[in-house]
Amino acid sequence: MAAHSKEISNEKLPPLSRRDFLKLLGIAGVSTAVAKVVVDSPLFPYHSVVAAPGARPSLHSWAMVIDLENCIGCDRCTYACQATNNLPDDIHWNVVTPEVTSMGKEYFLPRPCLHCENPPCTDVCPVGATYKREDGLVVMDYDKCIGCRYCQVACPYGARSFNWSPPEPGSYSPEYGDPEVEQRPRGVVEKCTFCIHRIDAGLAVGLTPGEDVEATPACCNACPAEARFFGDLNNPNSRVSRLIAERAYVRLRDELGTASRVYYLLPQGGL
Repeated sequence: MAAHSKEISNEKLPPLSRRDFLKLLGIAGVSTAVAKVVVDSPLFPYHSVVAAPGARPSLHSWAMVIDLENCIGCDRCTYACQATNNLPDDIHWNVVTPEVTSMGKEYFLPRPCLHCENPPCTDVCPVGATYKREDGLVVMDYDKCIGCRYCQVACPYGARSFNWSPPEPGSYSPEYGDPEVEQRPRGVVEKCTFCIHRIDAGLAVGLTPGEDVEATPACCNACPAEARFFGDLNNPNSRVSRLIAERAYVRLRDELGTASRVYYLLPQGGL
């Protein structure tokens, strides 16, 4: 059985782990059965987050799996996200950055919103504009958002953006897809939704997110290298459930207790 590493810190990038995460990948070159790293000084003050009481069970528990071995850094996931979610060019919900392991090997690290099981962003919102659904997705109610940006500060992954300007069309449509949602108004915080509009609409007509294209996040559909997968962790036979059962993985900054829903698969055979 693969061991699961959960300790990662952030150093660069809006803001992802670097040194300790790269050490972890270097360790993976020796063994993917044991992948652990100790973080000396987390850059974010949350060291434990307690799940909200009274949460009801859901039929679904959505998650994304990203295979670091397969990602080629083509940015098609970013472009599809920009087009599908009607983003202006100065806001990015999904980013991919080039990295180098401690052993000198290059790889690419994608980062959407991580849809934490214990999201710090929801705890600090004074008006309930950001909250977690029963299926685990962390979502925004833009009508309630007052633009205080507390959630943006609280997010340890830099996954939220403030909309400073009136909405403007982005340049990624129609080449990488047609806009499927309305643009957000000026003065609110916005972020990746795992294409929640596709998930909900697909379920309503009997489609399966992660299997049926119409119900699956745009970034996963656009990936030409089979590096991104989406599905239901409540289904042990789903692709995401099987991947994290079979492969060693990490979750970014798990020492904070966020328990994110994005799992990064370590390369098989090491780097």
